[in-house]
Amino acid sequence: MPNKFEAFFNPQGVVVLGASTHAEKLGYGVARNLVQSRYRGMIYFVNPKGGVLFGRRMFTRLEEVPDPVDLAVIVVPSRAAPDAIRACGKRGIQAAVLISSGFREVGPSGAALEAECVQAAREADLRLLGPNCIGLLDTHLPLDTTFLPPPMPRRGDVAFISHSGATCAAVVDWAREQGFGFSRLVSLGNQADINETDMLPVVADDPYTRVLTCYLEGISDGWRFVEVAAQVVRKKPVLALKVGRFASGQRAAASHTGALAGSDAAFDAAFEKTGVIRADTIEALFDWARALAWQPLPDGPRVAVLTNAGGPGVIAADALEMEGLQLAALAPQTEAALRDLLPPAASVHNPVDMLASATAAQYAEGLRLLLADENVDSVLIILPPPPMYPAEEAADALIEAAQDSRKPVVVALMGSTLIKKAAERFQAAMIPEYPFPERAAGALARLWERAQFLARPQFSAQEPDGIDRAAARRILSSAADGWLPPETALDLLQTYRIPVHPLKLAQTPDEAAALSETLGFPLAMKVASPDIPHKSDVGGVLLGLQSAEDVRSACARMLARVQRARPEARIEGVHLQRMVTGGQEVIVGALRDPQFGALVMFGSGGVDVEGLKDVAFALAPLSDDEAGRLADATWAGRKLYGYRSLPPADRAAVMDVLRRLGQLAHDFPRIAEIEINPLTVLAQGVAAVDVRVRVDDPAV
Repeated sequence: MPNKFEAFFNPQGVVVLGASTHAEKLGYGVARNLVQSRYRGMIYFVNPKGGVLFGRRMFTRLEEVPDPVDLAVIVVPSRAAPDAIRACGKRGIQAAVLISSGFREVGPSGAALEAECVQAAREADLRLLGPNCIGLLDTHLPLDTTFLPPPMPRRGDVAFISHSGATCAAVVDWAREQGFGFSRLVSLGNQADINETDMLPVVADDPYTRVLTCYLEGISDGWRFVEVAAQVVRKKPVLALKVGRFASGQRAAASHTGALAGSDAAFDAAFEKTGVIRADTIEALFDWARALAWQPLPDGPRVAVLTNAGGPGVIAADALEMEGLQLAALAPQTEAALRDLLPPAASVHNPVDMLASATAAQYAEGLRLLLADENVDSVLIILPPPPMYPAEEAADALIEAAQDSRKPVVVALMGSTLIKKAAERFQAAMIPEYPFPERAAGALARLWERAQFLARPQFSAQEPDGIDRAAARRILSSAADGWLPPETALDLLQTYRIPVHPLKLAQTPDEAAALSETLGFPLAMKVASPDIPHKSDVGGVLLGLQSAEDVRSACARMLARVQRARPEARIEGVHLQRMVTGGQEVIVGALRDPQFGALVMFGSGGVDVEGLKDVAFALAPLSDDEAGRLADATWAGRKLYGYRSLPPADRAAVMDVLRRLGQLAHDFPRIAEIEINPLTVLAQGVAAVDVRVRVDDPAV
């Protein structure tokens, strides 16, 4: 007997519970598709009324169904679903697809019914797909348990896992016109039992699947998804369309880190960590999937453009640069050969404009020359309808020239009715074609993104040395929920060997003056109040104090000014800190995402951080490679290498802080937010100047 997940895609027998002779009912559609899919295993129908459907007897009870049967498709009223699942368990069926709706999506009573279905499945030792889904299909077995309108999708090499059944239906129909097919399709529905993470490795193990695509509305278990996806992506590309980027329920936070970490930042960080490629539209999702399924990966970002029209060539050049790719500098011998091939008025520089008179033979030979150039990593062909011959003639010649190329080739096949036959030729040859250069450039960029990911070292976050978890645990276990006192926050960072700048509390102007003599000058003064997170907003920050008398008078003025501005705030005095001169200011932070855990932030620091929004996020813990890529994703990180008159700063020390801060946030779920703003980066070393830490009960 196959294992439970194998039973979904390679069952020995399938039974439809709730099959119907009424063409308007879903039970009829499921039965019809199962028969028409030419599934070679046993097919059984069950309906309490009995009868005949598609020439097959309908059994009145599941117990009457003979062996073999290991997959059930349940299309019964929702109230009858728990008993149907129990009957499947008694019959020894290991896998079931619950098509029926009327569960969690309709409210509390439906949610209770769904929970009963899950409990019944667990008691029966059965895995359940759905409810409220359209089913699954495998075009190569073949098997179709859906109720989608026929015909079944054409056989292909792209798998699709979707939270939305309606999206599945639309995509299947749309793909027929786009010239590609599917290997497997899974509609997850309410994910009462099986979720996207469960299905990823199952679908990836399919030998006919080259690329996995996903439509996601959320992720059930964030960290488990990261662990599973990281393994799958090393074997096969995974692309995701994650919707709900701008959820109105985003949690507000008092820190810059919390304010800048939109509800979607954690998903971006999770996809970056695992190598999942994120698409913004369904169109892009399958544009890129076709390229990844059909073309080899490039050795670099250098692209040659071959066109018979100057305007589209310029569009392509702009699009490639916007996608982070480069126009290849063609070798002199390539340009010489192109000059011999083309009319004198043609441009042999990249983009290569062969002019409107370009023949099919010139297209083919031009492609051969570009593919042979060692400076070219991939080729983008632009083919509007040629004025003197059918576009399919050029397509046939180009296909022959591209055969067995180890470099990727994509085509911007511009037009509509005049290029239909050419499109069919390219699709049959597995050369991706797109209606405009921008989409072709996007596909090439994803090929290069995939190549870069595979060249990265596999994730291994070696723990930073010298950390003292026991000391950190003592600090956090005795802390009340809320923002830690600044001195305690600095002590916490020191347990993970994050360099901090000493901070002293003075309650009166005289005490401040006395402390200043021990700290040295120049000094920074900040109001000490747990109720004022952004102190500069109320005049609670003064810099460059040069003497004890300056400190005394400044303290008196500041306390009076802040009390007038915020009479309700608790004011404990002022904090004094020796100023760090020179260096670059960055912000580093961490916060706890409810799905993925600790999320690390890096970017431009200081008072303008929210205005600049020059920040990036990554999931903790971080490897050296991940910390470097996090920093380099921002202008603040790139400036650390030096810029114009700005000397290089200690980038290695910043990477060390990012790894230590990420480890601290990862180790202690009580830490809700950490922020160091600024972290001053010197030529040698760093100093955490202003530190804020908020703790709470992670279970709340």
